[in-house]
Amino acid sequence: MQIALQDTTAFSLHERELRRLNEEYVRASLSGDVDWFDAHLARDFVCIESDGSVLFRDGFLKLAAIEPDLAEYRLDYVDVRFYGEVALVRASGSWTKKGGARGLSRYTDVYVYTAGAWKVVSAQITHPSSL
Repeated sequence: MQIALQDTTAFSLHERELRRLNEEYVRASLSGDVDWFDAHLARDFVCIESDGSVLFRDGFLKLAAIEPDLAEYRLDYVDVRFYGEVALVRASGSWTKKGGARGLSRYTDVYVYTAGAWKVVSAQITHPSSL
C-alpha cells in the first residue's frame, strides 16, 4: 500500500484509523488489556521508557498486564505524520496517579502498514516532570 499525499481520501482514512488506534493504545495501557497489545504490536516491537530502559515485546506485554498506578490519562495533543508505509503518532497527555500526583507525558509511536493493518513497531515515552 502506498499512501499518496495527493489521495486525500486514503490519507484521511488512515489518519482516522491511527488516531483510533492511539486512543485504544491508551485505553489498553490503563486497563491492562494485554490482548489488545498482543494483536497490535509488531513481533519486533521495542519500547524505550522515560528512564532510558528498553522493553522488547515480551517484556512490554508482561508490564502491560500489571495494573497501572494512574487514575486518569487525558490526551492533550495528537499529531499523525505519514512517510510512505510508516506513520509517526506524536502525542502528549496529562495524567493523575491514584495518589493524586499529576504530570505530563509525551510519546512517539511508530506504526508500519503491513499485511493490510497498522502495527506498532516502536514506542518512546518521555515524562518531562510532575505538575
